Amino acid sequence: MITTNSATVTLPTDTQIHIAREFDAPRHLVWKAYTTPELIRRWWAGSHGTVTVAEVDLRVGGRWRHVLVTGDDAEVGFHGEYREVRPYDRLVNTEIYEGAPEGGVSVVTSTFTETDGRTLLTQLCEYGSREVRDAVIDSGMEGGMQSSYDELEKVATSLA
Repeated sequence: MITTNSATVTLPTDTQIHIAREFDAPRHLVWKAYTTPELIRRWWAGSHGTVTVAEVDLRVGGRWRHVLVTGDDAEVGFHGEYREVRPYDRLVNTEIYEGAPEGGVSVVTSTFTETDGRTLLTQLCEYGSREVRDAVIDSGMEGGMQSSYDELEKVATSLA
């Protein structure tokens, strides 16, 4: 059963965003959908456009880049570098929105925990300042993330 808009977003400190979302799929399938370029193309844009770039070099020091084109032809890109890769368990990477001013780098720690065939994905996003964190929140990030994670669940469950 696919759930929608079920991620919770909290602000544990002035420079952090915490996201938690449960998926109706085992963690190896959520991990696969989350880290495989051809699968990322199917979910990352959510309902906000089409993914045109999904590059993943899944190793410490490897780089990633995702780009989507919205319905009004705006290009939205993010990129970063992997700092820790523990398959099916934990991923730590930097994330930079390509349209942001300097200093918009965040560090995202994603943890995949399976219980009874379901996966809890938790993410701690850490920013350099409260102003940057608040700009991310004010950008509409949550709506885009909810839509993307709804699609991620569909992709992960389709792999079973």
